Amino acid sequence: MIDRAGPIRSGEELDLRRLTDYLSAELPGGRGEWQVEQFPRGYSNLTYLLRNGDQEFVLRRPPFGNAVQSAHDMGREFRVLKKLCEVYPAAPRPLLYCASHDVIGAEFYIMERRSGVVLRSDNTPAELKNDPAKVRTLCESFIDNLATLHTLDYRAAGLGDLGRPQGYVERQVTGWMKRYQTAQTDTQPELDQLEKWLAEHCPADGQPALIHNDYKYDNLILDSRDLTRIVAVLDWEMATVGDPFMDLGMSLAYWIEPDDSVSMRALAFGPTMLRGSLTRQQLYERYCQQTGRQTSQIMFYYSFGLYKLAVIVQQIYARYVCGLTADPRFAGMNDRVAALGRAGSQAIAKGTLD
Repeated sequence: MIDRAGPIRSGEELDLRRLTDYLSAELPGGRGEWQVEQFPRGYSNLTYLLRNGDQEFVLRRPPFGNAVQSAHDMGREFRVLKKLCEVYPAAPRPLLYCASHDVIGAEFYIMERRSGVVLRSDNTPAELKNDPAKVRTLCESFIDNLATLHTLDYRAAGLGDLGRPQGYVERQVTGWMKRYQTAQTDTQPELDQLEKWLAEHCPADGQPALIHNDYKYDNLILDSRDLTRIVAVLDWEMATVGDPFMDLGMSLAYWIEPDDSVSMRALAFGPTMLRGSLTRQQLYERYCQQTGRQTSQIMFYYSFGLYKLAVIVQQIYARYVCGLTADPRFAGMNDRVAALGRAGSQAIAKGTLD
């Protein structure tokens, strides 16, 4: 259940000699033999475990064959974490950034290793399966932690220039539509229908906040001794300053419920269907209580989350179709794109989160 690294996937190897030379020169106490493994999950930036004696570090780099440079800016992610870790304890501390491509063929950064449990649908601990009260507490921790992020004084943290909050919602809608056009491989009528609705119902920007943009169970590390306590939030590549309901909407899009369609339940973004889990509506209501924020447009934010997730999956699938990755996990992702488009269209027609 502890998140562990393993063998490096074929085609995603690092130049160990050059990396070792670099780390030995740049990291304090980094001399000696280095071992490198890869964390097997994740579909975007690649994450490796570096081990030197009893020291452990984490390396993050863009995916091989990356076609969207702005979505994988390691320098930006490093700078965000460097400031954020001082005011938000769940943010891991970054240690070293390398802009040169001469070491491993891409920019990368090194951060501290935080150990614990990462929840996924296929590795749910028995103590959660058998304890609905604990599951509810975990759900409350999940949404409360997001509320804490959204109520941080990001300007005081030195992150006031991170994004452009004015016009953020509209830019997100048009930007993700362009990304879909670039990555599209097949016709998806229901996703097209969802896209049209979003363009026609785009709300004005809400009060800005620092947002993660991919907040879900498997981007959290939980305390192995207390699974209701979050010890780290990972994958800050899309963090910015913008409308926090866009962030919440993405989290709700990941939150699958027992009454959702068979195709959505098969997506299994995490163990959100355990007995005791809050519903999407309950998550939204608790978020409003914790932040003092409310919106009459929550269906837009949730539906946009489904659309954005569909585009992310489409981008990954396009890399597979183009032969830029041979990862077998990507072969059936076209069906996931269709399922997400269908879910978005159905959510709009129903008009409720549940």
